[in-house]
This record gives sequence, C-alpha cells and structure tokens, in this order.
Amino acid sequence: MKIAIASDHRGVAAKSKIKEFLEQSGYYVKDFGPASEDAVDYPDYAVKVAQAVSGGKVQRGILICGTGLGMCISANKIQGVRAATVHDIFTAEMSRRHNDANVLCMGEMIVNTEQMLEIVKVWLVTAFEGGRHQKRIDKIKKIEQTD
Repeated sequence: MKIAIASDHRGVAAKSKIKEFLEQSGYYVKDFGPASEDAVDYPDYAVKVAQAVSGGKVQRGILICGTGLGMCISANKIQGVRAATVHDIFTAEMSRRHNDANVLCMGEMIVNTEQMLEIVKVWLVTAFEGGRHQKRIDKIKKIEQTD
C-alpha cells in the first residue's frame, strides 16, 4: 500500500516516527513535508496529501498538526477525500469500518507518538464494512458532485 504523509511544524517529530514505522512495515511512504520545525501553514501540506489520495497516487494519507482539526478540515475540501480526526483506537477503527476514511488526521497536542503508532496500526488494517455504510458513502460522493 502507498501512503502519503505530512504535518505542520507541530507534527514533524511524530511524522518522522510514523514514517519510519510504516517503511519498516513494508509500506511505500511519500513524505510531503515539512522537513523542519520552522512554522508553516497546515493547509499547504494537507492539500498535497489530499490531492495524492484523490488522484489515486496513494491509497491512504496521514496528516498531523496540533489538534488534527485544521488538517482534517483542509483535506476534506478535496473531492474524494474522507478525512477523519482520530484521537484513540476506537475512533480509528470506526473511521475505517463505517466511514471508509482514506485520510487519518491526528493531533500532536492530544495524542502522544506511541498512541499515534497504535492508532495507525489499527487504521491501516481495519476494512470498510460496506453494506448499509456504503449507502452513506455514496450520499457523500453525491454531495461532492453538486459543487
């Protein structure tokens, strides 16, 4: 699986550890930055990952900022992206099972790096259940097409 990853300045350290874990686990990782902890604007990085997911260059994306909220809001502006801000194992699992989330957003000020790694593990292996949930995903796609 190909995964795009990015952060803002708050998430650089966590992003580095998650990237290392993913590569050691056999995933291809495209890192969209930033490389340093110099202040940056999260929408600039969220859109890069979201466009990679939407365009089919990668299957999933991971975004990290202070709370995960700004990245999530920005990523969800791109058609075909279903980004979810996740703070624990349960919300990670449910974002995949019921919402078929293709972009995971986490907050460095809320979730420590070890917890993030556990969240990423669960999020990557949890399958979308389809069924009654597919109807809802189809409605979301229809909303996107009305813009």
